[in-house]
Amino acid sequence: MGDTDFQLDSETEAGIVDRLRSEGCVFAEEETRLLAVEARSLEEIRGWVELRASGMPLEYVLGFTHFCGLRIELERGVFIPRPRTEFLVRQAKTFIRPDYNTVLDLCCGSGAVGAAIAGCGESISLHAVDIDPVAVHCASRNLSKIGGRVCQGDLYKALPVSLKGQVNIIVANAPYVPTESIQLLPREARLYEPERALDGGADGLDLHRRIAEKAADWLVSGGHLLMEASEAQGAKTLDIFVEAGLRAKVVRDENLDATVVIGIKPSYK
Repeated sequence: MGDTDFQLDSETEAGIVDRLRSEGCVFAEEETRLLAVEARSLEEIRGWVELRASGMPLEYVLGFTHFCGLRIELERGVFIPRPRTEFLVRQAKTFIRPDYNTVLDLCCGSGAVGAAIAGCGESISLHAVDIDPVAVHCASRNLSKIGGRVCQGDLYKALPVSLKGQVNIIVANAPYVPTESIQLLPREARLYEPERALDGGADGLDLHRRIAEKAADWLVSGGHLLMEASEAQGAKTLDIFVEAGLRAKVVRDENLDATVVIGIKPSYK
């Protein structure tokens, strides 16, 4: 947080609001307040305003975002957590056991999802994976302070073999935008966020297939796989889960426009 001794005068604040509004920032007043709180000097806030006015996402300008009540550190080039993904966290938390849980966050990005789940208590052993070294560095900043372990690599290949059959919950906010739809995303996402964190292949489900296919190998009996999807993809992702040997269902939050597919590895007696 910025130096509390620094404060904007009303004239400068109004000028910043007008500058941001002229560049299309819908929440110019709120953004100005956030920038002012974090800035340590007038020179710094002016530099931030120009970055924001150029189209850079506010989260990159500030270097953090808020997610599930947590302050998540962000680095430029790392996927920015969306409010809808808080629904994925809420669903995962319903499966946390009181004794002990091994949680795996795949395609972890900043580590926001894993950090929010780990906030449930000390009964969680958290592992997070991402293929992007910038994301791994960012996630390590957020998760190392709470005991999370972050690995760089391609999904399950990055994990120690000792985790096979030991994971209680796998969560994944994997890329799920169909390749041809990338061009339809908001300008901020297209220009500033890494394409590999958005592009899910021809139908958006390439990563869903790969994650579901191997999930049962890593889950305990009765363990859960949870993945975010679009509303239109929910039924197809459910079929992918079933084909992978999981019992599955789709849950939805209309207010957040959030869809999560939940699979469970059957318990065999």
